[in-house]
Amino acid sequence: MPTPTSPPARIAARMSDIAPFHVMELLARAQALEAAGRDIVHMEVGEPDFPTPEPIVEAAARYVAAGRVPYTPALGIPALRAAIATFYRERYLVDVAPERIVITAGASGALLLALGVLTNPGDEFLLADPGYPCNRHFVRTFEGVPRPIRVDAACNFQPTAAHWEAAWTPRTRGLILSSPSNPTGSLIDRNDLIDLISAIEMRAGTLISDEIYHGLTYATSASSALEFTPDAFVVNSFSKYFGMTGWRLGWLVVPEAYLRAVEKLAQNLFICASAPAQYGALAAFAPSTLDMLEARRETLATQRDVLLPALRDLGFEVRAEPQGAFYIYADCSRLATDSATLCHDLLDQAGVAVTPGVDFGEFEPASHLRFSYVANVSRLQEGVRRMRQYFAARA
Repeated sequence: MPTPTSPPARIAARMSDIAPFHVMELLARAQALEAAGRDIVHMEVGEPDFPTPEPIVEAAARYVAAGRVPYTPALGIPALRAAIATFYRERYLVDVAPERIVITAGASGALLLALGVLTNPGDEFLLADPGYPCNRHFVRTFEGVPRPIRVDAACNFQPTAAHWEAAWTPRTRGLILSSPSNPTGSLIDRNDLIDLISAIEMRAGTLISDEIYHGLTYATSASSALEFTPDAFVVNSFSKYFGMTGWRLGWLVVPEAYLRAVEKLAQNLFICASAPAQYGALAAFAPSTLDMLEARRETLATQRDVLLPALRDLGFEVRAEPQGAFYIYADCSRLATDSATLCHDLLDQAGVAVTPGVDFGEFEPASHLRFSYVANVSRLQEGVRRMRQYFAARA
């Protein structure tokens, strides 16, 4: 009898438009080098170099220790939704009904829900370029069309109302806005945000506001879209400010008219977010926990202020200083012709892991690197020392 053979893979056509997440592949390479005994300075991944605050860990442990961990409601446990509503009232002076807050499997889950209820095949969503790579791939997953808006230092790497109006087509459904931004750390100005929301609403478009780095700003506070409109989808996360990356917990503030649609999609896609993570997150809003998080924010500000001048001294150009998140987006064109090659050389030859611009879009990716300043000051200084040695050896 003939030997059976596996049929050829019939991968969905959309996958040809979904690029790998290069930083995760670079992280895997860095971890393989560490497993082989190399010491690597990590400046590539957007993950705070702090443990999850102990009150959160203890609350989750108490919940798990009770021995029963059932499904929660698809939209999240009521106590956590109420706590987030209180957080908006105290931090932003905005009243958001707890019923509009949906607890999700990370901010990625929130973005998938928002795009899932908004996107018909062929609908266009505008996104800043450079910007977080997964957002454009989420749009493509639902057969939408991601359309990049090229932004640069002249507009502080944030889209303006003029950008939106120039890019609008009859197929445009909305805009995904990230402030503070990954990879640039830029903030949209409060007045620019008001103008942008007005321009979107004039065209009957929809704003998805990615606010996952809120809380991590250093000179001025970030404004939430909820301060100016109840009609935006607002995404946030427990990963960044609250230090709960691996817990995979986020939330989505949903315009009232879309709540039932979001609930149905959440039931089908996720059933619910992690129950232990939700009960742990209840402790995130305790005053003592928030005090701890504010101290960590100040530490990150110090780390930024160490790395930023050091990079400039090495020959990198930073045209717009980061105002939030924990990233520096640096032009490396005076030092190398291709940022991806430079990243691999820095990792293999200097033991320093950074992210190439190719992850973040089509606007000058070969001349930019993203540095994450989440490592402690001594490790950042060690990374700078190694890079200085590397560039000196090439001179």
